[in-house]
This record gives sequence, C-alpha cells and structure tokens, in this order.
Amino acid sequence: MDFGDAHAGAAGVLVGGSEPGPVYFDVGSGPNVPSSTHWSAYDGRARRPRAETLRAVCACGWRSAAQYPLDWDTIGDQPLYEADIDLSGPLADWTAHLSVVRDVAVPLPDPLVALLVEMAGQLTVTAADTPLAALRAAGVLERIAARVGREAAGVLCDEGMSAEAVATALGTTRSKALVLLLTAQDR
Repeated sequence: MDFGDAHAGAAGVLVGGSEPGPVYFDVGSGPNVPSSTHWSAYDGRARRPRAETLRAVCACGWRSAAQYPLDWDTIGDQPLYEADIDLSGPLADWTAHLSVVRDVAVPLPDPLVALLVEMAGQLTVTAADTPLAALRAAGVLERIAARVGREAAGVLCDEGMSAEAVATALGTTRSKALVLLLTAQDR
C-alpha cells in the first residue's frame, strides 16, 4: 500500500535463462486473444514455454538475482497451478526489495503517519456504516491530495529536483515521478 502499483510483486519465470513473453491462449477465432504472464501459465502444455526457474519480479523493473529451479521430475505432467510449488523464496526476495525501497524513501513525520492510520480506520468504519458519507469523504481527500501534491511538486520543480531523485524519495518509478512534476507545471 505504501508504494501502490509501482512496486507490485510477482513470481516470474525464466526459460533458457531469460524471461519469456506472455503466454497466449488459443480460444478459437476472434479478434481478442487472451494472454498471461502469471508463472503458472508456463507449464509447457499446449505449446506454451516450460518454466525452468522462478524468481521474484517487481513492477518497477527490479529482478531478484536468486533463482528457484522447478523440479519437473516431481511436478510431472500436471499443470503448474495444480502443483505444490513453494513460492516462499521469491516472496521473501520481493519483500527484501520492498525493505530497501522503504529504507531509501523519504520518511513521513510520525504525526502524519498517525493521522493517516486514524483516517484510514475512520473511513473503513464509515464505509461499512454510511457508504455515501465515505464516498463523499474520499472525494474530499482526493481533492486535498491533488492540490497539496501539485503545490509540493511545484516547490520541487522550482528547486530543480530531478525525476530520478523524486522517484527514489517516493519509492516510485521515474515515469510516475515525472508525471507528478509535470502536473505541477499546471499550478
């Protein structure tokens, strides 16, 4: 939740030492061909690539150095989604990556953290009790966040802070940081 989808993690696969492209599923004729990059799709069935190893991957582009071989002698002919695959290694690697990101991100002041935690709790209770009030509050918060975000990004632009520095400080991607800085130009 800290970093949104900028650091969404997953188990990735390697085939022949590199990451394969998405797997496409033949559903007959038609303009749309469903695809997936989920690790369990790479089981060698129906002409799909067969994963040799797993590793942690992150939406930011980070890839773990550690690799976890798949034991196809044990897996046999069953689909990967039915096999008892241990994902604890890739999960631990991704969690360690998030710790590094969190360590270099700018810390939030303790009073602000407490306020955000309290607000999240209040909004959750309100959403259960009076959903329309929670929706109204969410809209108010979006407008406050957008205004304050533009002002803060404007100060950073005026100070000449690079998108790379903003990305590191926020724990996000360079492209998202650049969008934040460009949005500030509309203030």
